[in-house]
Amino acid sequence: MERPDILIGRKAEQEHLRMIVESNEAEFVVVYGRRRIGKTFLINNFFNDQYAFKLTGIAKKDKKAQLSNFAEALNRYGDGSKYTKPRTWYAAFEMLRRLLESKKGEGKRIVFIDELPWLDSRGSNLISALEHFWNDWAATQHNLVLLVCGSATSWITNKILKNRGGLHNRVTQKIYLHPFCLAEVKEYLTSRDILLDDREIAECYMIMGGVPFYLKHIRRGRSLGQCVDEMFFTEKGSLDGEFEALFASLFEKSDAYVKVVEALSTKNKGLSREEILKATRLANNGHFSKVLKDLIDCEFIRAYKGYGKSSQVGLYQLIDPFTFFHFKFIKKYSTCDSPFWQFQMGTHLHDTWKGIAFEQLCLNHHKQIEKQLGINGIVTNVFSWTSPSNADTKAQIDLIIRRSDKVVNLFEIKYYDGIYQMKRKDKEDIERRVQSFRTANAVRGAIHPILITAVGLKQNEYSGIFQGVITLKNLIEIR
Repeated sequence: MERPDILIGRKAEQEHLRMIVESNEAEFVVVYGRRRIGKTFLINNFFNDQYAFKLTGIAKKDKKAQLSNFAEALNRYGDGSKYTKPRTWYAAFEMLRRLLESKKGEGKRIVFIDELPWLDSRGSNLISALEHFWNDWAATQHNLVLLVCGSATSWITNKILKNRGGLHNRVTQKIYLHPFCLAEVKEYLTSRDILLDDREIAECYMIMGGVPFYLKHIRRGRSLGQCVDEMFFTEKGSLDGEFEALFASLFEKSDAYVKVVEALSTKNKGLSREEILKATRLANNGHFSKVLKDLIDCEFIRAYKGYGKSSQVGLYQLIDPFTFFHFKFIKKYSTCDSPFWQFQMGTHLHDTWKGIAFEQLCLNHHKQIEKQLGINGIVTNVFSWTSPSNADTKAQIDLIIRRSDKVVNLFEIKYYDGIYQMKRKDKEDIERRVQSFRTANAVRGAIHPILITAVGLKQNEYSGIFQGVITLKNLIEIR
């Protein structure tokens, strides 16, 4: 029998919440992040459900239903006084004020409003009422903590964090929940008595992107292939329709967002703004810019420029493993009559995906890579590089870390099930790319090639070209 959920990781976030509770000032706290990432779980576990007031918005309901739900919550947390359904959000927050004033001598008062975006139905004036509640009264209460939370990250960002009205600069603390890193994926699975080897842990991340709720569907006594089939590739699977629900929850009118990530899923190294516009046929306007920024804020894509003056075209690259997996497999094969994923192990289709997904994994763990190299204490910048179109020798390097100590690390990323063995042509290829990179970018300092691979490197006459080797074991051990 599986153990009940316990709070895994989130140590920095817990320390942040602890600091907030110990504050002697009123605190307006925003906790946000993608659907299924564990926002509510973190808050409920940290506060142990000890709230002066808690409300959860109701999905796709009108103002009348939301206000009725608000009144029921007031009565649950009240002192016996009967609260009737308010007619407006102004009246609702005035009732909340009265409730909290009745608890003034009870120590720190924690107010938690979960799924705040769902309360904001059309014409509701929710934000205006919240502004008034905070500015007129709550901001003066030194023992009050107002926590608001929501999966609609673009709504939270635009309506609360970047509010240009009465809530401008009123948020005192914000906590963004990232997906688990590899170390946290292992810790979470181990807490549920699920023991996987390093490569299986990596494959979990490459499929699910470190999202706790998805990992929860991995079951003891089942192979990873069986679990993935049960989630995504069987009729009415446990995560059937999750991609569509994810984007609908995060973004209002999500069609444009889906078109952008689908276009980026076809080009591993990314596309320029112009190339995305051509692929999606979206209009080149402010809304398109907002779509790109929202996707960056939610960690689905990254914006970067290649290394050197010759690579100044901005590129956008898909970095979310689950989204990439969706377009490569779920969208195409989720309606198979028989289990799909179990039969892909060792096929060319699986191996090709694994190589690309491993590059994404390494990019998303560049901080762990820097720690393993012992350079996390210095300033670094992360790049990719492709040789200029007019270069005599074509070359590409997927991950580069430029260091403030004048050393440049060039990474060779090879996903290989066993010990990786260098051959003469591999060594010559790396030497060629290093020289092309040095010449094209006029690099005078040291260039250190580093291998990142699953298991390790066999020592032979060619392996000495690498100045270091990083394995999955190294990445999994470092937070």
